Amino acid sequence: MQKITPFLWFDNNLEEAINFYSTVFKNAKISSINPMSATFELEGQQFMALNGGPHFKFNEAVSFFVNVETQEEVDYYWNKLTADGGAESRCGWLKDKFGLSWQIIPSILGKLMGDKDPVKAKKVIDAMLTMNKIDVKGLQEAYES
Repeated sequence: MQKITPFLWFDNNLEEAINFYSTVFKNAKISSINPMSATFELEGQQFMALNGGPHFKFNEAVSFFVNVETQEEVDYYWNKLTADGGAESRCGWLKDKFGLSWQIIPSILGKLMGDKDPVKAKKVIDAMLTMNKIDVKGLQEAYES
């Protein structure tokens, strides 16, 4: 077992949430589930979850960062996680229909923002700040302009 495991508090929709995440992530495994709690794994990351009720809500102070390589991956995760009541935010952030925050970030963003040329890096950052869902081609065009 991992030394540190995220523990998620759901508002009496635990089973629905875990089944949803299991359809979004190709490498998903539900280890145990009962009416009160569950353990599951997404892409090798273990989670524990509780059907805790309405007392606590997710917020943007905690999010899950999904590292992707292509625009197709960005689009896939973005569309899946914003479906059925999710909400777009800025700079690659979104909330799913359960209120959990995610960042769908292509690895090229960090590479371009970290360029040794501060002018190129700033152009990439400025472009990113105008985006909701990250547009890889838009980042590359900003970098090359």
